[in-house]
Amino acid sequence: MKRISINPITRLEGHGTIEILLDEHGNVANTYFQVPELRGFEQFCVGRRAEDMPDITSRICGVCPEAHHMASVKALDNLFAVDPPSAAKKVRELFYMAFFVTDHTTHFYALGGPDFILGPDAPPAQRNILGVVKKVGLEIGKQVIECRARNYHVIEMLGGRAIHPTAGVPGGWSKSLSEEARAEVQAIAEKNIEFALFTLELFDKLVLGNSAYLDLVTSEVYLHRTYSMGTVDENNRLNFYDGKIRVVDPEGREFLKYSPSDYASHIAERVEPWTYLKFPYLKKLGWKGFTDGAESGVYTATPLARLNVCDGLTTTRAHEHFERFYQTFGRQKVNGRYQPVHHRLATHWARLIELLYAAERMKELAVDPEITSPQIRNIPQQIAGEGIGCVEAPRGTLTHHYVTDENAILKRVNLVVGTTNNYAAMSMSIKRVAEKLIHGHEVIEEGLLNRIEMAFRLYDPCLSCATHSLPGSMPLIVNIRNPKGEIIKSLRRDC
Repeated sequence: MKRISINPITRLEGHGTIEILLDEHGNVANTYFQVPELRGFEQFCVGRRAEDMPDITSRICGVCPEAHHMASVKALDNLFAVDPPSAAKKVRELFYMAFFVTDHTTHFYALGGPDFILGPDAPPAQRNILGVVKKVGLEIGKQVIECRARNYHVIEMLGGRAIHPTAGVPGGWSKSLSEEARAEVQAIAEKNIEFALFTLELFDKLVLGNSAYLDLVTSEVYLHRTYSMGTVDENNRLNFYDGKIRVVDPEGREFLKYSPSDYASHIAERVEPWTYLKFPYLKKLGWKGFTDGAESGVYTATPLARLNVCDGLTTTRAHEHFERFYQTFGRQKVNGRYQPVHHRLATHWARLIELLYAAERMKELAVDPEITSPQIRNIPQQIAGEGIGCVEAPRGTLTHHYVTDENAILKRVNLVVGTTNNYAAMSMSIKRVAEKLIHGHEVIEEGLLNRIEMAFRLYDPCLSCATHSLPGSMPLIVNIRNPKGEIIKSLRRDC
């Protein structure tokens, strides 16, 4: 059996390998999306003080430390049975919107966007942020850099540090927002709105206005009909910071709606021997393997999934783009909500709609009179012994679950991150694209392999965040190669 290895896969956070196995006819027999790195955060946090977790878990990843910081702080609110003041919740969300703007900007321009801006068949050396800047112009490249810089300034101003923030504490936030800082954040939010609208216009021109790309986005190649998961507010509108977890079936019917603290009643995790990353699934349906459809427990928790589960967005211009999104795909409203879009490359468009939503929501919070209130913390008075915190990370629903003893020393830690939620779907998408594009003994060119990589890249995976399980049973293999790259010796140790 012939094997094709894409190693390393590119333009993602972390390390991974795609293995494609071909049968004797040259067709795809199976694929494996392997994650060989291991961080082990769930294990080495045990025995530490719970109040240290917002600082420790923000080190899981340098790309999304704000998400782990926020989920951890919310878990501590729950653990210490304390409800933060209203102003603290608003400052937290303001901080979080600045993070969302930077993260979604990074993915579009540096990770996912090169496949569309430069084309999937462009030379690999050009499919990167430098190639994007060369294609769209230095002025646009400057706007991207300025967007990231000004929002990291907000993150540092509110969170204490530009990377690995420290301001979150049980019961609130450690620093109030001055009027001067509030005015500065408002001005930045207004610039973010302009940038988000410009980016959507660019996507409209480069992707939706290009018939070849539009055919790719709407084709059957990148299509899976799975359940969708995301957080919604009391009116079933999109919310990144707080709310209930809503799950809809492939037809858009509400399947579940639960409080984050009840996640373990609805989500289970499966372990496979060939990877260190776990596969969550819906308990009510059970694990049916890597299959889609209404009978499968596989779900996704992506920007596309978040749009699929909500009834709309709370900010005006983002909601307008939300409406256009579903109308473009010919979706109809059923019981007040659009039928889901299952074309996975549409996730890139959904991500940009979220970018605009985050920018608009950032401005709403910045002009809220309560945002500068000095009442930003309630001091914890007890230890409940267990705490669960949840936010929407850019890559999907993120849950932190801590169990402690009577002194708040951690006894058990469970982290279900956005990428973990999407691992089964990513594996399925890779296999589907490989099956659709690899036929017989045709020559397999680099552009085709990149289209297979696009199947995971659209999920914006953060593999360093996701690999926490110990012990793994995947073997450790060391290949020794000569100067020509040929394997001369292979060493193996089974874990």
